[in-house]
Amino acid sequence: MPEIKAPSRSSRPLLGVLFMCTACALFPIMNGLVKLLAATYDPQEIVWFRIVMHLVLVAAVFMPRMGLGLLRTRRIGTQFVSSVMMMLSTLFFFSAVKSIPVAEAIAVTFVAPLAVVLLAWPLLGERITFFRMAAVIVGFAGVLIVIRPGSAVFQWQSLLLLGSAVCYAMYQILIRRLAGIDAPATSIFYSVLLGAIIMSAWVPFHWRTPASWSDWALLCSLGALGALGHYCVAKAMTYASANFVAPFNYTQMIGSVIVGYLMFGEVPDFYTWLGTAVVVGAGLMVGWQGRKPQKA
Repeated sequence: MPEIKAPSRSSRPLLGVLFMCTACALFPIMNGLVKLLAATYDPQEIVWFRIVMHLVLVAAVFMPRMGLGLLRTRRIGTQFVSSVMMMLSTLFFFSAVKSIPVAEAIAVTFVAPLAVVLLAWPLLGERITFFRMAAVIVGFAGVLIVIRPGSAVFQWQSLLLLGSAVCYAMYQILIRRLAGIDAPATSIFYSVLLGAIIMSAWVPFHWRTPASWSDWALLCSLGALGALGHYCVAKAMTYASANFVAPFNYTQMIGSVIVGYLMFGEVPDFYTWLGTAVVVGAGLMVGWQGRKPQKA
């Protein structure tokens, strides 16, 4: 069969934003289902369903068309590191969301786009200015407002959310490095391959057979939502720079508030809104400045 070429990088920022916003409409639904399932099942089992079903669905959709081309990568090491980052980010988030409101959990992970700004310089060569560094500091202050360390509302699971955000930032950076080298379908396949192998060895110690067909359906749906969402992320990174599209992760807050209210009756408090506004404002500052042409 003819060789399947990875798409070349192109500058189509609006298309990149469209893909990122689509992903951010899917993720809150997945997170709500995770919180629902976490009341009954261990995070390790939920993560296993999430990544294994992701792997199976990607293979089922793309293997008939791409054949073994789906496995063809020029950066196997980078792909495996991205898989570990995805697994850790998912495990940390799923472990924390059981006891933290959905909107608050998402608000804390909003530090990820700001971490991308920091990491994109050494890893991608995308310059960071004093203005962007100031925005990152302001954004982190917003996260502190949400989690309020030292207060009665602080929970140690908030630290897991921060860990999840950093791992996800690394994942986005690695996906950006792979854009134009490997096909997006290849990247989303490898993004869970190593994690699926590791979790398959771990899950027998935490396994609880789903109690009903509806639980089976909900657990399996996590893979579909995650696979489609991360395919959109991979496409977004193909069409625009990481530090431009990353701030649009903030559109997740809209869906997270809706999901949290409809599924669990959660209403974000004043500090969650305030901290989120600070983080989002910092991210939008970065995105706005990122549209300016950089001086050589």
